[in-house]
Amino acid sequence: MTNTQIPAVRPPQPATPPAPAPRTAARDRGSRLLATLFLAPTIVGIVVFTVVPIIGSVVLSLFHWNVIDEPSFAGAANYGEVFTDSTVLVSFRNTLVFMVFAVALQLVVALVLALAVNGRMPVWLRSVFRSAFFFPLVLSAASISVVMKYLFNQDFGVVNWVLGLVGVAPVPWLTSENAAMATVILVYVWQQFGFSFLLFVGGLNNIPKEIHEAASLDGATGLRKHLNVTLPLLSPTLLVASVVGIINALQVFEQPYVLTNGGPGDATRTVVMVIYESAFEQLRFGEASAVGVLLFVLIMAVTALQFRLSRRFVHYQ
Repeated sequence: MTNTQIPAVRPPQPATPPAPAPRTAARDRGSRLLATLFLAPTIVGIVVFTVVPIIGSVVLSLFHWNVIDEPSFAGAANYGEVFTDSTVLVSFRNTLVFMVFAVALQLVVALVLALAVNGRMPVWLRSVFRSAFFFPLVLSAASISVVMKYLFNQDFGVVNWVLGLVGVAPVPWLTSENAAMATVILVYVWQQFGFSFLLFVGGLNNIPKEIHEAASLDGATGLRKHLNVTLPLLSPTLLVASVVGIINALQVFEQPYVLTNGGPGDATRTVVMVIYESAFEQLRFGEASAVGVLLFVLIMAVTALQFRLSRRFVHYQ
């Protein structure tokens, strides 16, 4: 009986994937053309509605123009009038004061509520709070200001009526210099904090739970945990919220215009109100453009300073 040698069976080898087709110049041009077509609407919108108006404002700030007569070249005279006009200087001071207190209060309120909502509560209740806190932001600032003007009226407002029930004398919310600015800030913060609130909720949800658990094992609890763990990890979100908040606060217009019309006196008059009054009430478009250019420079300077300081205080995971 002869021994038959059975040949070894080799396992099937995986097929070698085909080499990718080389990119051709025609394909590259097609990809670039497609990308350009998708970006074109955004680019055109930025150029038409942002770049061109900025350039137009800079050019117009060098002229005297009242729409009726031909514009006359003024050079830097409009900017000289800005720095000698007491109303404009007061409006810049009011705007900076408003920015500091409104943004600080907005961030604190939004952060505290975000921490509270992010705590232990049913999912449906968390959704209710998120919707309720964000709802004022979708409303018109002018309509909210009209309602608040009646609520804070010294003679028949609901706020003073409630305070009267506990024996507090009527407060001149909109007619006293100090109270008027505080009232404008409160109305502004009530409407605007919802945006920062949602940013903080999203930022808190992105913090890994393991980090908080490790901090708890190390003995960190309550306020100490939030100061040493939550805030450093939330610093990128704080940067975004503060940048957006400051830019919006420096351009505030509806709340002081509807609530107090800049009064009493010039106590609540802001830079954008001065621009509006100079351009559309006094027909001084050159001077209004000069104020607008200075406000643009101020916004850019403050934003650049924020990003400069963020290198020290913002920590990325």
